[in-house]
This record gives sequence, C-alpha cells and structure tokens, in this order.
Amino acid sequence: MAWIGIPVVLLIVLLAVFWQWDRLIPTVNARASAALGRPVTMSHLHVRFGRIIQVAADDVIVANPPDWPKNDPPLASVGKLTVLVDVWSYLRGQGLILPLITLDKPQVYAAETPEGLANFHLSVRAGAAKIGTLRITGGEAHVVIPKLGADVRATIATQDEADAGTLVMDGRGTYAAQPIVVHLVGGALLSLRDPAHPWPVDLTVVNGPTRLAIKGTLQNPLALKGGNITLQVSGPDMGLVEPLTGFPIPRTPDYEVAGKLEFQGFQRIRVDDFRGRLGHSDIAGTIEMEPGETVDGTSKPVVNLDLRSSRVDMADLHGFTSGQPSRDAMAHETSGQRASKAKAVASGKLLPDTPFNRHRLNWGDIHLRYHSAHIQGHNVPLDNLTVVMDVVGGRITVHPMSFAVGKGGLSAIAEVTPQSGENIRAKIDLRLDKLDVSRLMATSRGSHGTGSISGTGAIDAIGNSVAGLLANGNGGMKMAMVGGDLSALLVDLSGLHFGNALLSALGMPQKTPVQCFISNLVLRQGILDFNTMVLDTGEAITEVGGNIDLRSETIDLSLKSDAKHFTVGSLPSRLTIAGTLKDATIRPGPQTAARAGAVVGLAALFAPLAILPTIQFGTSEQEDARCGELLRQARTSSSDGKALPPPPQQAAVEEKQVPAER
Repeated sequence: MAWIGIPVVLLIVLLAVFWQWDRLIPTVNARASAALGRPVTMSHLHVRFGRIIQVAADDVIVANPPDWPKNDPPLASVGKLTVLVDVWSYLRGQGLILPLITLDKPQVYAAETPEGLANFHLSVRAGAAKIGTLRITGGEAHVVIPKLGADVRATIATQDEADAGTLVMDGRGTYAAQPIVVHLVGGALLSLRDPAHPWPVDLTVVNGPTRLAIKGTLQNPLALKGGNITLQVSGPDMGLVEPLTGFPIPRTPDYEVAGKLEFQGFQRIRVDDFRGRLGHSDIAGTIEMEPGETVDGTSKPVVNLDLRSSRVDMADLHGFTSGQPSRDAMAHETSGQRASKAKAVASGKLLPDTPFNRHRLNWGDIHLRYHSAHIQGHNVPLDNLTVVMDVVGGRITVHPMSFAVGKGGLSAIAEVTPQSGENIRAKIDLRLDKLDVSRLMATSRGSHGTGSISGTGAIDAIGNSVAGLLANGNGGMKMAMVGGDLSALLVDLSGLHFGNALLSALGMPQKTPVQCFISNLVLRQGILDFNTMVLDTGEAITEVGGNIDLRSETIDLSLKSDAKHFTVGSLPSRLTIAGTLKDATIRPGPQTAARAGAVVGLAALFAPLAILPTIQFGTSEQEDARCGELLRQARTSSSDGKALPPPPQQAAVEEKQVPAER
C-alpha cells in the first residue's frame, strides 16, 4: 500500500516547485496589518519545505499613519525577512516554534512632528510563538523628535550567534542642541522576555560634554523590574542633564556622581547610594521618582530627594541661588545664553529681570530634604545649611531654610505661589537670631569683633522676576548689632562697592569698632525707606536717612556723622549717596556749625529709635547696655536734659534680653 502515498508526496513536491507563493501575499499582508495596526506590504513571498520550513519575504514595508507627510520614509522596511518554522513540533502539540528570525537590512524611521504627532505608536498584538534567535544584519535607524532637539542616526546589528545574538547599537547625531554619541551592547533581543536569564546592558551616552554610563543586568527589562544597574554621570554642568532626564536641574559647576539604579516597573525609579562631587562639594543621598496625580490626562511625576553633604563650598551653589554658572559651565554656554548675559552686563540695571520659568515648577511635585554639615568658601561666615522644600502644583514652600552662624543663626520660611499670567507671589519671613559677630568678622581678612546681630524681616510681593518682585514689594527689616568692625561690616558683609570710599569720606579709620547698630527699613510698593539707621562707633554716631527706589533702582540717601568727642574744628560730617544701584556716587554735603559732641545731635534720633523696642540686641546684658546707652542719651537730649521714661518694652530691653520679633 506504500505506492498509494507516492502520488501525495509527488503532489507536494510539485506544489513546492511550481506554486506561485506570491498569490498568498494579500492574505499575509492582511494578517500582518491586523497584528500591527498599520498597513504592511511585501513584494515577494518564498517558501522552502523541509523538517524546518523556511518562509522568506522581500521588501517588507510597515507604513506611517494615514495622516503622516507623504514624502517621509515609512516607519520600517526590511530588505528580506526570513522565518524558520518547526512544523513537526507544532504537529506534536508543542506549540508554534520559530527557531530563527533574520532581518536583513532593516531600516526604521521613528519621528514626531513639531506638533507632537508620532509615527511609531503601534497597537501590537502579542503572539504565542516561541522564538529561538533573532538575527539582524545591516540595520539602520533614524530618530527625529523636534521638541527634544533630537536627530540621531544609528546602526543596529547582532553578534555572537552562540549567545543567541548579542545586540550592538551605535548612534550619532544631535540631542538638545548638543552632539550625541550612543553605544549600546545588550543581550539577545529575544531574551528580553525570559525572566530566568537577566538581560545584560552596557550603555554609554555622550551628549555634548555630558557623559552617562549604565551597566548591569535587568531581571525583566520589558516590565522594567528587578536587576542590578549602576549609573554614572559626569560633566561641566548638571543643568545640561535636564534634556536627558526631563527633570528640572539648576546650573552647577563640574560634577561626577554615581549610584545604584533600581526599577519597580515603570511606576517607580530610585537612585540609591547616590554619591559624588559637585565642584568642590560632596553630595550623597537618595533620589526617588514615581507617577503622581493625573491632571488633564497627564501624570505628573513625584520626586523625593533626600540629600546631604559633609562639606559644601558656597560658590558651588550659585546656580541654585543667583543662577550664575561656574567657569567650566560657562565654557559650554549656548550662543543664546551668552547673548543674554552680555545684554545684562550692558544694561544699567543691577537686579535680575530674567522672567521666572513657571513651567518648570509645573513639571511635577518635588520634595527636597537637604543638610550640609559644614560650609566653606571665601568670605562665607555660614557654618551649616538645612533646607526643607516642597514644590506641589507649582507652589513652592520652604519650611525652613536655615544657616548656623557661630552660636546663632539665620532662618527663612517662604511661599511662592503662581498668579495670573506669568507672575508669582512671594512671601518670605526672615529671622536673624544672635548672629555671632566674631564669626562674621572671621571672614574679613584679620578683622575681629564681638557681640551679635538679631532682627526680623519680611517681604510680600508679586512679579515675574527678581526685579519685578522687589519693584512691587512690601515689607521691611528690623535689625540691631552690638560689637564688630565697621570696615568689615560695610565692605565685606554688605558687598557695597563704595564701602571704602564711604569710610574715607566719613573720616573714619579702616578699623573702627561698632558699639551699636540699629536699623528699621520699611518697603512700600518697591520703595525702601530708611526710617531708622543709626551706627554708634568708637569715634562718632552716624545716622542714615532717605530711600532706595527699587522700581527705578535709584538711591537717595543722606548720612550725618557727629563726633562723640569735641575737638577744635570738629564739624559734623554730612554726605549724600545718589545714583543707581549699579553706579552710586558719594558727595559731601554742606557743612554746618560745630557742635560739642553728639549729645545735641542725638535729640533728633529719639523718635525713630523709640519704635525699636522689641529687637534683641545682643547676647549679654553688658553688650545690650551699649545700645541702651544710645537710647538713653536720645531720650535725655530730647527733653533738655530730663530723661524721659522709656516705653515698657524698651525698659525691658535695657534690663534684660527680649525675644526678637517674628
């Protein structure tokens, strides 16, 4: 009966030799199009029979979406697609097994339009086939995403067939207006679905001067779970990493950081054991990001940063405070950044008028906890720094930011709330609590001092830049100081360029001890009024009056200095400070008749001094007595030698310390 099967076998052989397999192309195209959710076409179809059947398709093309520009290349094309099918295993009920899939000269064009329409979103239907090896030869990819400034071309191939085809990719192009070079060595593509075999990954990315390296294994790379991955990033400015991560980062000096990258699916990414260098400062801690509340169909990330430093150089934090980059970062500035800086230098304005980027605040919710155990830097009297800050829904809350200064400290709490248009509202409360004068003076090249500075301040303003906030601000500052050194106070602490000129104009030596300093500054709609500012030194008592208009950045101040010890020819010195914040001038005023000491001159000071009863002046009764004496002289001289009874609160100041106003 064997002869009966001979015609069947012969028929199969004749079909294999003479059958036109291209007749099945419409059916295959329809099945493939349904699986990808995108039109699929091919030019020829070939089948070779055997225990393992070989199916080959020529010129396979996966089209772009229907509304995509017609002149662009298709999403994907393959010169020749070859698939091996184990038919006998299928007939024995072992499922569909594909021992090998080969892609010869595949080309991929993944792109977005400037409006955000992408051609690479596919509705792929997963199959049940078991695939042995995926081999790629001569693969190319072209990625174009305008909103990221990305235009990258890459070559893709598989190597080391004994290991089921190691993936190798090399790419070059531009990203975020910077040249980019990418090199990836990964495991076999088909092992991506095999949790029993961790998928190795070795990725390096050089984007301009920034270098990023990821190395390790992923337990389930398609689900982005498990694994053991190390992350290393270095460059001249951490702000340049923002386009790579999407995370808003201020400008920084050169840095090197590393950590352990952990994934909990696409829902949570954590960088643990994060440590490295930022300029001359060290930094360590953890960074965690997970999706937050969905708004308008978009899930904003929630980022928790718990960071610490053993030692910080304040110069390394300029990007977090003033926005000024380091010299290394400046070398990599774009032409637009350089032009903006040149414009600011040429401007007659001093206060920064660069608009705030409110969109960065809406990127996500950020919770920061940071502590630096030690602060160093030239002319920096701060000992440590602690910051607790939350950015939620575009609103910034700082609660608080505090610095230690010797035995005292400086602290601030702030709220920044988005307003209509591009404006923000900033409310800041500042407290100076027994700032150690000796610690302040220690930064002033050999100067010495004693006592402390205490006071309170506040500002409430609306604007879209630092200049705009101050031009519309309301608030003020009350402050008192006992002990110290005048030259250091005027030159080193205030940073005034005319500090030395002011000392010379007042006829004071470079090292003049401060007996007492009291000030009450009031800010109303951008005008800073010097309601009270009195300085008692070993040589004279100086009173400052006038205002600074922060709207126009103009100065109109007058200084009157009365010698404390009468000598022949001694005259009270009067000066005016006028001009702009960026270019102020000091001029002597008209001389008046000689006075015997400062007692008579103090008469005019009593009224403004009486409004400062609640400021804590110093750290001891002996130090407080210096300012108390100044107040008593003012009250005595204002009543023709008869001392006026002090206000109840002021009497308490002269007897003992009184907590500073909040």
